[in-house]
Amino acid sequence: MAGSARVKVAIATLGRFHVLDLARELDREGFDVAFHSYVPRRRAMRFGLPARCHRSLLRYVAPLVAAQRFAPRLFAAVQERAMARAVDAAVSATLAPCDVFVCMSGAYLRAARVAKERFGAQVWIERGSRHILSQKEILEELGAQPPTQFVIERELAAYELADRIVVPSRHVVESFTERAPHLAGKLFVNPYGVDLDAFPQTARPRHEGPCTVLFVGGWSKRKGVDLLVQAVRQLDGVRLLHVGSIVDVPFPAGDQRFVHRDAVPQWELAKHYAQADVFALASREEGLAMVQAQALASGLPLVCTERAGGGDLAFSPALAARTFVARAGNAAAFARGLEAAVRLVRDGLPPLVGGDREQLSWGAYGRRYAAELRRTAGDFRA
Repeated sequence: MAGSARVKVAIATLGRFHVLDLARELDREGFDVAFHSYVPRRRAMRFGLPARCHRSLLRYVAPLVAAQRFAPRLFAAVQERAMARAVDAAVSATLAPCDVFVCMSGAYLRAARVAKERFGAQVWIERGSRHILSQKEILEELGAQPPTQFVIERELAAYELADRIVVPSRHVVESFTERAPHLAGKLFVNPYGVDLDAFPQTARPRHEGPCTVLFVGGWSKRKGVDLLVQAVRQLDGVRLLHVGSIVDVPFPAGDQRFVHRDAVPQWELAKHYAQADVFALASREEGLAMVQAQALASGLPLVCTERAGGGDLAFSPALAARTFVARAGNAAAFARGLEAAVRLVRDGLPPLVGGDREQLSWGAYGRRYAAELRRTAGDFRA
């Protein structure tokens, strides 16, 4: 980086999320990174974060972390408020001078104000889902648990305070444009990445026999599994494999075309991608599910809805050719997408080249983020 000193970027989260990957990649890009989290240092280092970047919040919130782990539903609203206030106070008290303060939306209001007022830092918030009011409306329509008023108020305040709002997909941008058009100039779209080493591409010869459609995630109405079942039943020679927990929709019983397996650690997912032919995600509301990048990197065609964010991963013609986006909430449209993907597999799907896969990587994600930091921070020493 040019200049007499490196740009200082403080990143504040609770657990790991995608911002640990962001911290690692910005460090590699030459930024001076401080990563504030209650993730233990050794665990953060296993994901590639240098020890020098780690700032522990665990001693401030250990009892709350234990409560969330062992009794997540006990006084959930009280735990939610207590955790938000505890981490916000901890980062506010320990924050060092920085040029940019990156935080999860709604989690760090006080600390964001400290960064802005005390150090003159820009505040960049990470919003992984649609505008909070749009998300609330969709979840209420589904009969799912909506965000609490506490969360809503903090989210809305964070949107106004932020200099930049970083989102993973265009449909999230559309929700902000609909709900708060005055925020449009703050938005920056940067789809999440994937660890290419953990999800290698599997050779896929010309396919004969039944095709396996894979879905990884919670078996829930929010994920559109009722529509996915309807779509699969419209097609011949297709079976569905689900890997994940059963949430709020019964799994089809007595139908051999539908197979369920319990959730597995992320490092075990690669073998399921290798055994599948098509990946499907019929979500009704989701910023950008990372399993989509994992599936594409593994060489699978992707069928998703415009509310899942997968269309934003079509960085190259080869990725676009194997990405099928259907209208959310429409089983017939999703069935057409599955049919097209299955046809592509049966005709013989050429592998992705290295350049296609590399654009899905966390490295590419970090370079896009770094470029935007440099582009918008003209007064930084970068």
